[in-house]
Amino acid sequence: MSNIKLSLAIGNYDHTNDLTNGNVRAQGIDITSLSLPIEDIFSRFIKFQEWDISEISFAKAISIVSKPDSPIILIPVFPSRAFRHSSIYIPVNSSIQSPADLQGKKIGLPEWAQTAAIFSRGLLQDEYGIDLKKNTWIQAGVNTPGRKEKVTLNLPEEFNLTRNEHSSLSELLLTGAVDVVLSARPPNSFLEHPNKVTRLIKNYREIELAYWKKTHIFPIMHVIAIKRSTYEANRWVAKNLLDAFETAKELSLARAADITASFYPLPWLSDYASLSKSLMGEDFWPYGIDANQSTLNAFTQYAFEQGITNRLLNIEEVFAPESLYAVKV
Repeated sequence: MSNIKLSLAIGNYDHTNDLTNGNVRAQGIDITSLSLPIEDIFSRFIKFQEWDISEISFAKAISIVSKPDSPIILIPVFPSRAFRHSSIYIPVNSSIQSPADLQGKKIGLPEWAQTAAIFSRGLLQDEYGIDLKKNTWIQAGVNTPGRKEKVTLNLPEEFNLTRNEHSSLSELLLTGAVDVVLSARPPNSFLEHPNKVTRLIKNYREIELAYWKKTHIFPIMHVIAIKRSTYEANRWVAKNLLDAFETAKELSLARAADITASFYPLPWLSDYASLSKSLMGEDFWPYGIDANQSTLNAFTQYAFEQGITNRLLNIEEVFAPESLYAVKV
């Protein structure tokens, strides 16, 4: 029996490169890999499903799979994760001193159904007591006007969300048209005018670690999706892909921890790897659902409350069932 041939689009991550370059093989599968800009991958897969397997925004993915006859199915592989305390930007002269001051403010974001924005709003609500329905929300492109939502929202009417198609969030922040911006990508006004725009939480690493210790939430930004037709034709691909991604990740983490040679152009990298392990456990970048229960439960709850999904999803129904269980002997 010959291998099936599948195409995969994913960012250029060290922890997936052993799979995409053929050093690790998914059993029974020959992969043609494409490395494209993340926004390009997301947009083309959501609109046209141009390849069989794709990295995708977790927010877009959960919105799609929550609907009947979803054209995609997910496996619990998470290429990109990031705490989002660092993603809150304010004018330097702002009277806002902490996230608790954001109640009732005008808040800009690139898309309502952006994963980083979902986690940021959940953070404001759960950790700082912000009633999200009392804020004014403005959706616009981070640095370029005209950005639109990529999925249909089921937004409760109590939320005050408007779209600004003529200005960017970067411009709105500089002019004071918004009080704060939540954005995974730093706005140009922050990069180019540090005397005018700053992060709200400057000691974010310290705060993020305390948040993780309290909640065990390590926000998942991206997930791996398979076209439904590809999956239905050979359902075994879900588990075989998960296993291959896991092996590639283990090789990457071993390189990061190797003090013998510098596999990345960063000083003290092995020390950072050891520190991450001591703080967050042996596998500090886990795949699967068991080690990610807190993060996944929070995300599905936020997605429902914030109108990304029209019902509260159980974690088990989000992912291909073949990818959820491991045989123990």
